[in-house]
Amino acid sequence: MTGEFRYVLSEREGDTVTIWLNRPDRLNVMSLAMMEELHVAFSEAGLSDATGVVLAAKGRLFSAGHDFAEMAGQDLVHVRHLFGVCTKLMSTIQAIPQPVVARVHALATGAGCQLVATADLAVAAEEASFCTPGGKGGLFCTTPLVAVGRSIGRKRALEMGMTGDPIDARTAELWGLVNRVVPLSQLEEATAQLLGRATRGSAVSKGIGKQAFYAQIGLDQPQAYAYAIEVMSAASQIPDAQEGIAAFMEKRPATWGGSSPRPSGSSTA
Repeated sequence: MTGEFRYVLSEREGDTVTIWLNRPDRLNVMSLAMMEELHVAFSEAGLSDATGVVLAAKGRLFSAGHDFAEMAGQDLVHVRHLFGVCTKLMSTIQAIPQPVVARVHALATGAGCQLVATADLAVAAEEASFCTPGGKGGLFCTTPLVAVGRSIGRKRALEMGMTGDPIDARTAELWGLVNRVVPLSQLEEATAQLLGRATRGSAVSKGIGKQAFYAQIGLDQPQAYAYAIEVMSAASQIPDAQEGIAAFMEKRPATWGGSSPRPSGSSTA
């Protein structure tokens, strides 16, 4: 998969696909081309038999966010298209069945912070920081705060959005934006360990569970339970579910037989 893109690298090692933001000369700015390539890379990973995906970045920043050069002087239709492509990318990350872990080594700002908030899980180096800087300027970070607000809650998201101030990695961990903070020298190992734990068990069951989680999380509690009942009841009938139940009762290791379900929202169209 390596070398198919201009601004992104997609590499397969074992059961893991690592997708790299690979435009270090522009601080991994989220240009239209970058976002389109990321969408394709995640879609392809979602349709593969990989069990997990890591999102990482080359260079001294994780991502500098949206490319203002593509917005300057542009009309409403053009800018709406940019944000539409960005939203499609974020939706695809959550639609693919595999767990996606962001591995954040440095500053993630604007849409870069949105990427981290969108990933299922995130591990950050102690040097990393996170920012939605629109509050300091003339264009509020409205779309990044959709993802950030769903990760850290309203008051903290609005503090980030209104002040535009960065938060350090430890604050991001405390607020729930990332799962772990480790020394930079341990970042790759800690990410691999978290992904390893997140990918054990049935890939089919996990794919169903991930997609159901995102479907129910925005519903009120009665609707969420009604939806979850139907999903979990149906999932109990798949072979891997019955194998898992039998293995537990028989006190033996389970043998998983299925492949991950195809994602509902990761078409490259």
